[in-house]
Formats: sequence, structure tokens, C-alpha cells
Amino acid sequence: MSKRTKSHHPRPSLTRARAAVVAAGLGMSAVLGAGVSVAADSAQSAGSLPGITVNSVHAQAAAQAKAAQQAKAATVKKAPQAPKAAAWVHPVQRYTLSASFGLGGSMWSHKHSGQDFAVSVGTPVHAVHGGTVVKAGPNGAGDGPAYGNAVVIKHSNGTYSQYAHLSQVDVRVGQNVGTGQRVALSGNTGNSSGPHLHFEIRTTPNYGSAVDPVAFLRSVGVRV
Repeated sequence: MSKRTKSHHPRPSLTRARAAVVAAGLGMSAVLGAGVSVAADSAQSAGSLPGITVNSVHAQAAAQAKAAQQAKAATVKKAPQAPKAAAWVHPVQRYTLSASFGLGGSMWSHKHSGQDFAVSVGTPVHAVHGGTVVKAGPNGAGDGPAYGNAVVIKHSNGTYSQYAHLSQVDVRVGQNVGTGQRVALSGNTGNSSGPHLHFEIRTTPNYGSAVDPVAFLRSVGVRV
């Protein structure tokens, strides 16, 4: 009796299982491929609709982003700016005008060279504009005893302001002063008939070059 030989062919059940796996894999690939194809067709269809292009979509998005930025910027409040410093100011506060420029009389050897501001002794006297002190002290700061204690300040526009009949001088020659800075206290020194500030605007630092101080102050925005 002969011996039976073993077959080396795979069993039918195993062959069927392998075939099923391969078929399933092919089916999944077909499904995925179909999905990609559908997505691409959808994008193409959207791009081919009348009035809709890729460029127009991008342009619309950019316009919306710009409008949003402008709206946001409009809601941001600007920081308030500091008020500008006054260019020129009054030499004293709460005054009464007395003797005016060009007035004649026995009080002066020539016509009155300035504007008098009637104030009590000790009233703060302010620089009408920033500048450099060129004269300060008694004897009219060099312009004569009739002025008493006086101060003269040179300004950047080439004019000079003079303050006279002072009871106290608070600055020195060569000192820089700011607009509105206190430079002295009013008084009754020199040739004076009562407490007041004698104020001049000059074209030079010396006596004899005075111009109408009230007209000048008004020209720079100071109402006297």
C-alpha cells in the first residue's frame, strides 16, 4: 500500500480570505479616489460660476480686512495735545492803565516813553516774552535815576522790554527768562508820583528807542 503525499497548495478557505482583503483594499482606494475627484470638481465648479473668481474672492477679503482696521483705528481716541504756551503775556495782572505812551507834561523832560500800569507796591512783574536780561539794577539799570530800579530784557524778535520803578529786582544780567516768569516786584522808586509799573517796548536796550507798548502788545495778541 503506497503512502499519501501532502499537498503544498493553500487551503481553499485561506485563499478566499486573502481575496476578500485585497478586494476590500481596492474598494477603499476607489472610494477615496472618488472623494478627491468630487472635491476637485466642486472647486472647479465654484471657480467657474459667473462673477466668482479666485482673484475676486481674495480682493473682497482684503477689502473687508482693511475696513475692519479702519473702523478699529477710528475708535481709538487721540491723546489730547498740550496747550501751546502763550507767545506774549501781560507784564502785571489786575492793573489800571494810567499815563500812556507819548503823553506830555511836567513829569517828563520829554514825552512819556512808556505805558504805566497802576498797581500796588509788591505786585509781581512778569517777562512779557522769553529772552535774556541785558540790564538790571538801580539808577534805571543805566538809563538814569528817573526810572528807579529797572530791568531790560532782549527778545528773539529783536525787541526789548523795560520794567521800571521797581521795589525789588529778581534777575541778573545774562540770565535767560521764560515767558511769564517773575522778574521783579513793582514799586515807587525813581521819579514816580505813586506805585506803578512803568513798561516800555524798545528797538534797542537804551533810553530813547521806545515805541508804543500798547500797540505792540496788541499786535502780538495781548489785549491791554
